[in-house]
Amino acid sequence: MANPLNILFVDDDEDFGEGCARWFKRKGYQVAISTSGQDGLDLCNHHDFDIAILDWNLPALCGLELVQRMRESHPDTEIIVLTGEGTINNAVESMRLGVFDFQTKPFPMGDLECQCLAAMERRKLKKENTQLREVITRSKKPAHRMIGQSERMQKLFSLIDRVAPTEKSVLIQGETGTGKELVAAAIHASSSRADKPMVTLNCAALPEQLVESELFGHEKGSFTGATAMKPGLFEVADGSTLFIDEIGEMPLALQPKLLRVLEDGSLRRIGSAKERHVDVRIIAATNRDIAQAVAEGGFREDLYYRINVMTLELPPLRQRGKDIELLIEHFVGEDYELDAEAHAALVAHDWPGNIRQLINLIERAKILSDDNIITMDELPQSMRRPSAISTNSPEEIPGSLMILQRDHITDVLQRENGNKSKAARVLGIERRKLYRMMEKHGIG
Repeated sequence: MANPLNILFVDDDEDFGEGCARWFKRKGYQVAISTSGQDGLDLCNHHDFDIAILDWNLPALCGLELVQRMRESHPDTEIIVLTGEGTINNAVESMRLGVFDFQTKPFPMGDLECQCLAAMERRKLKKENTQLREVITRSKKPAHRMIGQSERMQKLFSLIDRVAPTEKSVLIQGETGTGKELVAAAIHASSSRADKPMVTLNCAALPEQLVESELFGHEKGSFTGATAMKPGLFEVADGSTLFIDEIGEMPLALQPKLLRVLEDGSLRRIGSAKERHVDVRIIAATNRDIAQAVAEGGFREDLYYRINVMTLELPPLRQRGKDIELLIEHFVGEDYELDAEAHAALVAHDWPGNIRQLINLIERAKILSDDNIITMDELPQSMRRPSAISTNSPEEIPGSLMILQRDHITDVLQRENGNKSKAARVLGIERRKLYRMMEKHGIG
């Protein structure tokens, strides 16, 4: 067995415990034995047991108290209770404490093994859910707060404040990189569901055949590769908000299933006949014209109206006026300085990639900068063209700073007989910056 279960037996009948241990060890499992509840707890404090099989009638520390203490100190260990005096009250009490199963002696060892395997599956699922919640909580918090003083952004903030407390579906439209997920996070954070993490799915980031499994989940064996049961993101987001990014890319065949969840909260996992019900608020986003997609038959009209209760339009960065300077200042931060020429180039740029492009470009410039000062040398070549700042080329203006800088570098290089290390020291700059300036001015 590649990954044997680690099992703890706690039973005051030493012969019975050793007999069970021998049977399980022959099957390839790892087994530890204890004859008292306190010893069993001590073993748990030093070893990570997948499953604990406990006798209900133990001296000193009874089965009920042992279960309670194990649930508090070792919640990840699944518990199976064994007893020779099974009663309904004992069974009910143990199940209330989260015990996986309650068995009365005697019993077939094969049945006990089956219960151990089933308990292990529940343990794995609980662990995966815990990890998923942690990932969602850590990674889906907004990376940056929303910034904007322009009229269009102030109207957007006002609409967010109005729609957030409602339970209505919201459609966010805007170009790639405008911050649609930030808007979704702001709506969720101001809603009654803010105490639970927002769950996100990007339809464009997954192969078409995986979108259904991610959204609705699947049962074990329902398709090739489905080696375990998996709840979908609708179930993960039950009681919270599900943000479906790039909903315009959702496969047409899945849209009726999504519509049904939006209408009455019901869904079925792939491979399951069992109907489940969830309470999920939908926020969708797209950079496509969904109305046009409806007209062309690529998106269901009834689904469009269902998600389009309220539409929020995000303006592209090039239409946000002075917000560009606010964003530049925010992302540059207090530890870096932006010189005037680079600042003018950033403000004048048309930003086809919007805020995402701005963030990436500034982060790149920080890495390349010397002495935490961002200049034109740290910006992409496409932004170093004089046309990015002025319609007149500085090279054409006698006495311009560009010409004076070029001539000064050339004179220093000539005096130092072309030694770039010495020239850089004379100029008071690092050698790699001298190389960039020589390239910029075309100095051979």
